[in-house]
Amino acid sequence: MTNPVICSTKDVSSNLFCSQEAMSSNNNVLAARMKPVIVVHGGAGRIFKEREEGCRAGVVRAALRGYGVLKQGGSAVDAVEEAVRSMEDDPHFNAGCGSVLNEKGEVEMDAIIMDGKNLDSGAVSAVKCIANPIKLARLVMEKTKHMLLTDHGAHLFAQAMGIPEVPGEKLITERSRERWKKNLEPDSNPEEFQKDLGTVGAVAIDSEGNVACATSTGGLSNKLIGRVGDTACIGSGGYADNHFGATSTTGHGESIMKVVLARLILYHMEQGMSPEVAADTALDYMKTRVGGLGGVIVVNKAGEWAARFSTRQMSWATVEDDNLHYGIYAGEKHTKPVDEALASEREGL
Repeated sequence: MTNPVICSTKDVSSNLFCSQEAMSSNNNVLAARMKPVIVVHGGAGRIFKEREEGCRAGVVRAALRGYGVLKQGGSAVDAVEEAVRSMEDDPHFNAGCGSVLNEKGEVEMDAIIMDGKNLDSGAVSAVKCIANPIKLARLVMEKTKHMLLTDHGAHLFAQAMGIPEVPGEKLITERSRERWKKNLEPDSNPEEFQKDLGTVGAVAIDSEGNVACATSTGGLSNKLIGRVGDTACIGSGGYADNHFGATSTTGHGESIMKVVLARLILYHMEQGMSPEVAADTALDYMKTRVGGLGGVIVVNKAGEWAARFSTRQMSWATVEDDNLHYGIYAGEKHTKPVDEALASEREGL
């Protein structure tokens, strides 16, 4: 069974915490100015106790920054990029600074961003020595005719775009290095460490009704050089379409690619499912069909949202109607007004 987290429509069968804010028909919503919504995740899997508060604080910070963009009239694309950049800069997550290391002890990162207004998308894979792969992915979307650049080609493009090069060592945390060393030991079990990953992502709908998604990751610990997972693959790591909604995924990348998880969720919403039911249906299919676990965040064109996962935990946060909600465990939901959350953020909470 998929772990229930939180959704924006009433779901009596699973006894979820739900709000009643987005219950009007799609036609009525589209006729009026949309209330902006952003949802972020910091990765599904196992989050060690000593890292819980840091992960909660990280997703809250990202959601608040993304929502701030939306409240100032920014686009959904602007908001998801800002949210993901915030988490790429946070060493608690497996993205940007804090990424896990490949078999050679180097950081190789993947990222994707997609605009639901016109289905434009940009992605990068196996990139090194840049702080924010999501920024480079957006440049691929807006400055090229392509959708995905990889490795050396992405590096050359980053140089052409004036993206500062960061020494690889600056992206490596002590935690990532220790994990890499542990996995090199003859009796190690890398699969155990893969459960404690922190791929990051965001989805949003802006006041114009446009949706977007963004996802960024360092991939699997001790992966083969050049391994690319689901994140950079359109339809797997994320998908956005104004006609239906947007989603960002996290979990076992090879499993996510096998079922094309992000697009599968949108397909279910096309058939009339709510975000939470669509997410559960897709996650359950991935688990039964290929034995894969993961998590997703979803927003539909009416502003209804869900954060769902089949793993033990997933750090997530959302802001809607100037209220922040966040959690890690199934059923965990903390709520506070945005103004109070921002004050706490300024105080260094």
